[in-house]
Amino acid sequence: MAAPFDFDAASALTQGRRCTQEDAVIADYARGSEVGLAVLADGMGGHAAGDVASKIVVTEVFSELMFQRGDVAAFERSVTQNLQDAALAANACLNQHITVYPETRGMGATLVATVIINRNLYWISIGDSPLFLFRDGVLSQLNEDHSMAPQIEYMVRSGVLSREDARRHPERNSLTSALSGTDVARIDCPTDPFALWPDDVLIVASDGLQFLSNAQIADVMRAHPNATSAELTDRFLQRIDVLQDPDQDNVSFSVVRLKAPQTHRLAAVATGAKQGIRCVG
Repeated sequence: MAAPFDFDAASALTQGRRCTQEDAVIADYARGSEVGLAVLADGMGGHAAGDVASKIVVTEVFSELMFQRGDVAAFERSVTQNLQDAALAANACLNQHITVYPETRGMGATLVATVIINRNLYWISIGDSPLFLFRDGVLSQLNEDHSMAPQIEYMVRSGVLSREDARRHPERNSLTSALSGTDVARIDCPTDPFALWPDDVLIVASDGLQFLSNAQIADVMRAHPNATSAELTDRFLQRIDVLQDPDQDNVSFSVVRLKAPQTHRLAAVATGAKQGIRCVG
């Protein structure tokens, strides 16, 4: 089995132009750990306590995953079930909160949670918070988008809508699935792991980051190939600030750069082995 990665991770939050911060994010990428976690939620509901919803979701999911991670081998065998159980437990907590505080009815949150074990990536996502992978100069989104945006983009490709009309479409950000204390319409939680490579960069984000286009996000990554994760978070925040968009949403994200372990790199230098080859768990 390949040695686990060294993690270089950083997270950021900004309120944008909104009155409240309804995003929440927690990440744990301890140096030398075999498991890395990131959990992010984008609250919805405004006056109906979207900020509380995101905190409930992040706290419940993160604490459950931290509890389960003690036995790494057992955790990996059941990680997809653990992710789903944690999400549904968070949804039940939202239901309980709404029952006690009926004035918060309408609160809810998206969820994207990632687990890295033995060079394998597992995730669960509900809603439209994106999970990006930057590999070999190319940015791709790994998870499903549970909003009307994919259908609207299809209408653009079909010639039904113009690109500008699609960008301004009033239902573009309408969610088709979320955690809100009721039945969850759609869950994206692949059973099979996604194999990670050294030098991959993951970006776990709220949709506020998507005020930057995918091309702009990729441009930042390409322009700073040796930047640390902390430096990349600063670059993204700077690019968002330059937009000066009066509608800028809350933004939260966690950037994780994956590195071959130091002992592996030293051995490779000593033997003349080529770096950057594909590694699987």
